[in-house]
Amino acid sequence: MDRTRLIELARDARERAYAPYSHFPVGAALLGRSGRVYTGCNVENASYPAGICAERCAVAKAVSEGEREFLAIAVVGDTDGPCAPCGICRQVLVEFGLGMLVIMANLKGDVRALAACELLPGAFTGADMSRAHEGSSSRG
Repeated sequence: MDRTRLIELARDARERAYAPYSHFPVGAALLGRSGRVYTGCNVENASYPAGICAERCAVAKAVSEGEREFLAIAVVGDTDGPCAPCGICRQVLVEFGLGMLVIMANLKGDVRALAACELLPGAFTGADMSRAHEGSSSRG
């Protein structure tokens, strides 16, 4: 699947966002290694922490359907420049691959693409958890 089509699917998902508080709808389209695309949109809540961003919505949908490996994600919002994932979403994306391509776009057609690791340098990953576990088991 090419970047243009993934961006189109993210733009379509954006139309389904539930953003009555921020009025900032965002859409995402996540490409699994299987070739299947999982879309997501932000879903807000009056209790702000209960909301979920478009990227995490797409990841949760994919994981709940058995997909665990991802090639790329497109994110679209109505921003001046390409719409970048928030910090929490960056952390979730690197969990599934430091090399995942993150395609950021806006409604004007501006696009920027980076690897997930470029968006979150020095990311905390499962490897850090393994090292922590090994350190605690080696203590006498």
